Amino acid sequence: MGVASSRPWADAPEGALRSVHGVLTDIDDTLTTEGAISADALAALQRLRDAGIRVIAITGRPMGWSAPFARDWPIDAIVAENGAVALFRDAVGGLAIEYAQDETTRVVNAQRLREVAARVLHEVPGSCLAQDSAGRVTDIAVDHSEFVHLPPAQIEHAVAVMRAEGMNATVSSIHINGWFGEHTKLSGARWIVQRLLARDLEAERERWVYVGDSTNDQLMFGHFALSVGVANLMAFAEQLAVWPAFLTEGARGAGFAEVAQRLLATRGLS
Repeated sequence: MGVASSRPWADAPEGALRSVHGVLTDIDDTLTTEGAISADALAALQRLRDAGIRVIAITGRPMGWSAPFARDWPIDAIVAENGAVALFRDAVGGLAIEYAQDETTRVVNAQRLREVAARVLHEVPGSCLAQDSAGRVTDIAVDHSEFVHLPPAQIEHAVAVMRAEGMNATVSSIHINGWFGEHTKLSGARWIVQRLLARDLEAERERWVYVGDSTNDQLMFGHFALSVGVANLMAFAEQLAVWPAFLTEGARGAGFAEVAQRLLATRGLS
C-alpha cells in the first residue's frame, strides 16, 4: 500500500541511539532464520546484555513454545501470544509466567477459541492449526507459511472469520493469530517494562528500539520513533500501511545483528 518511507538503519541519528535504554523485538524471521535463532542474532543478544541494553521479545508464539527461550536466551523477558503472557526469570533463576487476563476470563475464552478454530478449519479450505498450538493458552494460530502454504485469499478468509467472531486477528510471517481481549504487542510491551523494570515505556519511548519483520508489527512500527524493519519486511511491501522508520540491509537474524551492532558502536563497543 504505497512506497516504503523507511530510511536505512545506517542513517539513524547517533545521538538518539546513544540514549537507548532497550530493544523490543519480534522473534520469527527477525531473530530467527529458517526457524532457528541465528548465531549472529544470539551473539548480538549477548553483546546487548553485556552492554546493559535491555532486550524484550514480543511475539505471537505461544507460552509453551516461548518458555525454553525465556530461560535460555540472554534476554530479559518474552511477551508471548501477542501481549497476553509474560515469561521471565525470577529472583532465584526460575521461570515466572504471568497473564494479562485473569483465570476466569481465560477459562471462558478457551471454549470460544476452540469453537472459532473449528469454524476456520471448516470454512477455509486447506487451513490447519499451527504445530505449536498445544502450547497456546489465550489464542489460536493458523499456519500459512511455516509448514504449509496458504494462498493470500485463504489467509484473508481466515482473518475475516476470526474478526466476524469478535476476535482480534493479525498475520505474522508464518501464522494467522486470533484472540479475544484488548491486549496487543504494544500493551504487552508497556506491561512488562513496568512489571519487570519499573519503567514507564510511554514516558521514554524515544529511548526504545522496536525491530520487526511483518504486517503484524505495524502497530509497533507506528508507535516508536526508532522502529526498524529487517530487510525481509519487503516481502510484505504490498500489504503494509505503516512502515518502520528504518530498514536494515540484512535479513532476519543478520538484520537484527545489524541493529545491535549500530547501537553498540554508538557506545564505543563495535
